[in-house]
Amino acid sequence: MTTNGVVRVAAISDVHYSKTSQGALLPLFAEIAQSADVLVLAGDLTDYGLAEEARVLAKDLTSTLKIPAVGVLGNHDYEAGEEKEIAKILQDAGVRMLDGDTYEVHGIGFAGVRGFCGGFGRGALGSWGEPVIKAFVHEAIQEALKLETALARLKTEHRIAVLHYAPIRETVEGEALEIYSFLGSSRLEEPLSRYEVTAVFHGHAHAGSLEGKTSKGAPVYNVSIPMLRQRRPNQSPFRVLEVRSSDALPVEPAGITERRQAGRRQDDKLSASGGA
Repeated sequence: MTTNGVVRVAAISDVHYSKTSQGALLPLFAEIAQSADVLVLAGDLTDYGLAEEARVLAKDLTSTLKIPAVGVLGNHDYEAGEEKEIAKILQDAGVRMLDGDTYEVHGIGFAGVRGFCGGFGRGALGSWGEPVIKAFVHEAIQEALKLETALARLKTEHRIAVLHYAPIRETVEGEALEIYSFLGSSRLEEPLSRYEVTAVFHGHAHAGSLEGKTSKGAPVYNVSIPMLRQRRPNQSPFRVLEVRSSDALPVEPAGITERRQAGRRQDDKLSASGGA
């Protein structure tokens, strides 16, 4: 539960759940539930983009996770064309799935999009030439616009952006140089510079770097589980960010709210019958 206005936000990405992954990350989810107040899932939640894989993940999440969760889809989640069903399965399991949407909890606002690739800085692909190139760049621009619109809607003290693709080059460094342009897009950084953000989480770059900063100094964290295991082999593969929020309220443990409501109903019955 939140303590003294400090909200602990845990983040992971690239869990790549398959049909045979049941129970694989139960210890990790249980540890996160004890260590954090909110969980961020930054895409590639399934391996082949199958609804069946999402059901396996949903079962593990619902059996261990008793804190709010927010997530976005990744490129793997689109592979089989079942991304809408995947999002619904996870939403029904208690994960607030974002695609240009926002979610507010404990005084923190989350804005989430999948994002897209295209490269960084001077190496970013331009919208010129063949129609297929223009369509490719249009996708990156649309994802950036969705992120900007979501950030603009948030009026919370803190904004956290949740992406799958990287918005800066720093957090993909460590990957083969030849694939940098497929790991993210600096177009995603533009809205992060126009709106003040407390932090950015993303995944996708399995051999990238732990963290970097936007041009405006906002911290960007790569929370891909394969990368975290490689870079921090002696620590559990999730990142926790502590955010001090004046709006944070303690979260009641599961069951307390229901017991209080039952108690109120009993009091009402006693009052109606003239009981003491």
